[in-house]
Amino acid sequence: MADADLDAIIRQLAKQQHKTLTAAVKKQRDRYAALAAKAKDAPGKQLNKQLAKDVLEIGTATVKRLQMSADNAAYSHARSIRQATEEAKAAAAKAAKDAKVSKPKAAKKAAKKAPAKS
Repeated sequence: MADADLDAIIRQLAKQQHKTLTAAVKKQRDRYAALAAKAKDAPGKQLNKQLAKDVLEIGTATVKRLQMSADNAAYSHARSIRQATEEAKAAAAKAAKDAKVSKPKAAKKAAKKAPAKS
């Protein structure tokens, strides 16, 4: 797991959380549905049925927002890593180019100094 991509891990954890949260939302919906079935009066039954519908709708929307947030975080991380890699490659290329340019200059200076000492 040490050399796994962090964005893949973020997506995997989000998928696990998505399943857990969805199960919790359904459990809460079932609880309100059970209360509706046990209710003795019509208004209580109607209230609990409506709560069960609302809980499912709100919970599903919340889970979707959390999933989108995790996807955005994973994408952002992957993009940042790509940019950092490109910058590092560019810096290495510039350093290599500067090293090639500075070697001939150093050789010329050494050549000029050598005859003067003789």
